[in-house]
Amino acid sequence: MPCAPTFRFVRHRADPGAHPPLWDTLVAQARNGTFLMRRSYMDYHADRFDDASWLVFNEDRLVAALPAHQEQRAEGSVLISHGGLTFGGLVLHSSLGAADTHALVAQLRDHLQQQGIRQLIYKPVPHILHRLPSEDDVHALHLLGARCTRMDLCHTVDLARRPALSKGRKHALSKARREGVEVRTGQPLAAFWAVLNEVLHTHHNTRPVHSLAEMQGLMQAHREIRLVTAHAGPAPEAPVLAGAVVYDYDGTVHTQYMASSEAGRQCGALDAVIASLIESAGPSHRWLSFGASTEQQGLVLNAGLAAQKEMFGARSTTLHTYTLDL
Repeated sequence: MPCAPTFRFVRHRADPGAHPPLWDTLVAQARNGTFLMRRSYMDYHADRFDDASWLVFNEDRLVAALPAHQEQRAEGSVLISHGGLTFGGLVLHSSLGAADTHALVAQLRDHLQQQGIRQLIYKPVPHILHRLPSEDDVHALHLLGARCTRMDLCHTVDLARRPALSKGRKHALSKARREGVEVRTGQPLAAFWAVLNEVLHTHHNTRPVHSLAEMQGLMQAHREIRLVTAHAGPAPEAPVLAGAVVYDYDGTVHTQYMASSEAGRQCGALDAVIASLIESAGPSHRWLSFGASTEQQGLVLNAGLAAQKEMFGARSTTLHTYTLDL
């Protein structure tokens, strides 16, 4: 049996070479890398999270990275990958095999123990966002005694099997066409953000995770983020009725934010936006992700929200969080 490789762990901020492009080059070459792991995305909220990311070298070659931040809790120092992102976990170079990953995760556990970390909270990249199948990190954590401490139910459309729309969705789309609703891309964000803020405040007493300025900055820095909006007619000044901020993860299109005004709900404007996303998906796109349909740390299913997504042919996938005591 071949000897397990030995890995070296370097704190991101402690190594000048850890800054882009080294980190971002790894993300681009990883089997499970997404643009959320680029430093230009992660660092937009650096003032809110105590960055504790790690680079992983095999000899002098960067083979993995762990986007993470650190918190002090009652149980001691906790490393979280990543509380500022929907998911995190090890970003693994495509050259690594399962035995390599098992050895890496075991050595990471030992290294974190030596650093005084008492607990690792780990949110792996969901499989629909993988460039190549990449779940050996989860198996390695399982062998070390990690337990699943949270599970969110998400809804996803399989674009390879373009689903038949429900009767209700067909009716809404017909109404949108009769009302002259026009779907556009590349419009200024502020008008949609006002609709989003109003909906979240009125119906959920909350606000977007990102501020308008933060999202504008992220859209400017990342071509993978775009805005799709529905308007009351073709006039340039026609108001925004509904829209979606869309994240493009290579083979998956994800709706990061969706909202519709009251006028938009009356004419099926959001249905027109979603139908446009399904119709415009390229041959390289396999999935349309609507995100989580659960609340209260994944313990409560929002059945109404789930039903709305299922009317577009979406079905269930899951997003897991694992905890490993060290």
